[in-house]
Amino acid sequence: MSTPIIRAAGGVVWRPTETASGDAGVEVAVVHRPRYDDWSLPKGKLAPGEPEVEGAVREVLEETGYRVRIGRPLGETRYIKDVAGVHRLKVVHWWAMRAETGTFTTNDEIDDLRWLSLEGAAALVTRDSDRVVLERFAHGPMPTRTVLLVRHGSAGSASTWTGDDQARPLDGQGWAQADGLARLLARFDIAEVVSADVARCTQTVAPLAEALALTVRADPVLSEVAYPGREDEAVTLVRSIGGARDGVACSQGAVIPDLLRRLVEHDDRVVPEPIANRKGSVWALTYSEGRLLEMDYIPPPDTAVEEDVPVPA
Repeated sequence: MSTPIIRAAGGVVWRPTETASGDAGVEVAVVHRPRYDDWSLPKGKLAPGEPEVEGAVREVLEETGYRVRIGRPLGETRYIKDVAGVHRLKVVHWWAMRAETGTFTTNDEIDDLRWLSLEGAAALVTRDSDRVVLERFAHGPMPTRTVLLVRHGSAGSASTWTGDDQARPLDGQGWAQADGLARLLARFDIAEVVSADVARCTQTVAPLAEALALTVRADPVLSEVAYPGREDEAVTLVRSIGGARDGVACSQGAVIPDLLRRLVEHDDRVVPEPIANRKGSVWALTYSEGRLLEMDYIPPPDTAVEEDVPVPA
């Protein structure tokens, strides 16, 4: 019987600062854990079924007291952890996170927090794996913007729906997914929400738009009916959503795989095949100066640990 993997997530929490020479710079948060007497980047174990990005934000808030805006993904680190004499693999997923508001206070797990330069943080952290993450952060662009490509939530079966398929609404699970997406995606710096002009798509992003005081802009080019023959128009739309900030585009299962392939081809990248594309899932596409840097698949918020079954293009 295999030993379960320990799932964890965290972030390089940063804020802008001014260097001694007056130039713009950044400093990052490093925390001290008295239980281990070590210095670490903020991170922690995920709850069962909790998506990595949501767990990362929660752990950062709990350990540092800061609310953050999610930036580009920083990959994962792996190491063996001794748990009561049993060696288990621990996998930690990381994101760059800009500190927005908050104040550190001592808590049960963390008794000190220091804001340091990247060089100072790399010198202080105990684990080499944390230095690897800081190196990834230091060598990437900042700031970045993210386009969040969402597949609509669960909407029952087309075979049992007797009305116009464009009007087919979310079911109970779909609304739960929409609420979960609202909580998760609100962590990004979203300026615009666009959706296919299909009820189950607009409903999927409606709670998010309401929470951010935004309006869902319906565009037929993201729908299965209008997308064929207008693929280049859809690529241009998705790449431009949000302007200099983050944006959300909600589409359908038959559109997203082909749209992703075209989006990555635009910047000479390759999307992992087969393309994961479950209802209620998200592809987070990170851009810098108009070029695609990273792409990260976020499973549906209520089924995060189930195996993904890609939908054929």
